[in-house]
Amino acid sequence: MLYTKRASNLFVMKRVRNAGMILIACTLLSVSCSKDNEPAPPAEKKPTIQLASSAALGSYLADTLGYTLYYFSNDFDGQSHCAGGCAALWPMYYAGDNLTQASLGTGLDIADFSSITTPSGKQTTYKSWPLYYYAPVEGGYNEREAVGETKGEAFNNIWFVAKPDYSIMLVNAQLTGHDGKTYKSDYTEGTGNTLYFSDPHGVTLYGFSIDSFNVNKFTRADFSNNAVWPVYETDQVVVPSILDKTLFTAIDVFGRNQLTYKGWPLYYFGADDMQRGSNKGVSFPAPGVWPVMVKDAPEAPQP
Repeated sequence: MLYTKRASNLFVMKRVRNAGMILIACTLLSVSCSKDNEPAPPAEKKPTIQLASSAALGSYLADTLGYTLYYFSNDFDGQSHCAGGCAALWPMYYAGDNLTQASLGTGLDIADFSSITTPSGKQTTYKSWPLYYYAPVEGGYNEREAVGETKGEAFNNIWFVAKPDYSIMLVNAQLTGHDGKTYKSDYTEGTGNTLYFSDPHGVTLYGFSIDSFNVNKFTRADFSNNAVWPVYETDQVVVPSILDKTLFTAIDVFGRNQLTYKGWPLYYFGADDMQRGSNKGVSFPAPGVWPVMVKDAPEAPQP
């Protein structure tokens, strides 16, 4: 018994001595001996929607993990027109119910975001354009492209990355004139979509068949007729990749900048009421006098 008690006392003394040595070592080395038990610092929270960039495309929208977001030219009215097989290739994006300015990356404005309800659920919109991912078929099934990839850009000439600063976007829609008739791209009556220019919010842009190269022949100096065919005022040129940005320029129209394409000054039509997808101007006052602007438009005639 005596032996057992003495051994026990020696063991306790040894543990106390070792503990003291560890404490002294920690003090001398300024090391926290409880470090392993401290909680890890919280991971940096990334924005729900942020801006990514590439050398070829510049800035574009991405989700919190960096996956690229796209817009669809067929969504002329601000509603999703991608379903069935299209939806498998282009899954819709939804940022959640609590999107706020604080959850956005630098350079984005919460006022530009909203949501719509589709048969498949809710979908986030940017400047009234529904947003999508790209998920090409890999190994027999659809797999979302990798972070930072933009392989969906210009797919079938109707899918493009969602950029924050477009001055020109592309709408693919039926032409329906002020007269209520439907028109094909050659301005004969009939049905079929036309791919044409719009502003960043999907509002239709037109040319005036009477104008000359970089010469606006419609707008009066006092802008008294500007409400009928308002000039498209911008000097910024940010366009989808299938368009040649060198074909755009800005001209001075009585102190205002008006964007032109191939020399054609660009206008809105007042009766469209700035409503996206409306293109009533194609038949006013007659078909083809004010055509929607398209990529393959001929160069404007010299003055």
